[in-house]
Amino acid sequence: MSRRFAETAVGAVVLVIAVWFLFFAYSSSEFRPVKGYSLSAKFTSVGGLAPGNDVRIGGVKIGSVLDQRIDANDFRAVVVFSVRSDVKLPEDTVAAITSDGLLGGKYLRLEPGRAQAMIAAGGTLKNTRDALSLEDLLGRAIFLLSEGDKKEDKKDEPKKDDKKEEKK
Repeated sequence: MSRRFAETAVGAVVLVIAVWFLFFAYSSSEFRPVKGYSLSAKFTSVGGLAPGNDVRIGGVKIGSVLDQRIDANDFRAVVVFSVRSDVKLPEDTVAAITSDGLLGGKYLRLEPGRAQAMIAAGGTLKNTRDALSLEDLLGRAIFLLSEGDKKEDKKDEPKKDDKKEEKK
């Protein structure tokens, strides 16, 4: 009987430590959405950006992506995100969707401009850069290479005047 009690007590201690560890990891991590004011930006392509992704300036997390939807008027993707209350952004700030490395996740990179007027809470950033997908970049590279090969083939072909001279 005392052996079962000891095993149960050890199991309970392990569970308490595991719960404490998870709580500590969650509270010290940056997984939680950032509290602050919300802004939005319109993109033609969001390319893998999802709610919960980071919003960064200079690599420092200052916010979180909150929501995505389609604008019914122009069919562009609208990204709603939060920014910390202590960070005020100029109206000419550029929002760009960037990759966190070759195979990493996406995040929203903000590049503050130099305008004197600051964007108000609930405002929309006008300057945006769409996400570049790896597939699009590879497609462009392959297209450029194939175009280069076609130009090389045309250079190697003899001209009509050269053929006449060869016959003489």
